[in-house]
Amino acid sequence: QVQLVESGGGLVQAGGSLRLSCAASGRTFSTYAMGWFRQAPGKEREFVAAITWRGGRTLYADSVKGRFTISKDNAKNTVYLQMNSLKPEDTAVYYCAAGSTGGRTAHGYNLWGQGTQVTVSS
Repeated sequence: QVQLVESGGGLVQAGGSLRLSCAASGRTFSTYAMGWFRQAPGKEREFVAAITWRGGRTLYADSVKGRFTISKDNAKNTVYLQMNSLKPEDTAVYYCAAGSTGGRTAHGYNLWGQGTQVTVSS
């Protein structure tokens, strides 16, 4: 079983930056990809970015491409989401996820973190 612990959320002004971390423990070798999703109040959970553990292949949502960067540290079993040029519409609870399939949909992930709040003020 893999456990995910997120950190790094907070309040930031528009144009600012935050870095989210997701530390994975347990049977991480069974995980193919890690992803970040977000959910704003009254909206459905949406894909943000994903990365494969071995090859480091990345995927991004169009809304964050060029502003967000997903990366990993295999030695630390940690995935990061560097968020730059933040906008008020980026405000949401951000969730880390692990899965054997990965991809852009939640169906590719079977384990989720508890979520961390990101609030961007205008």
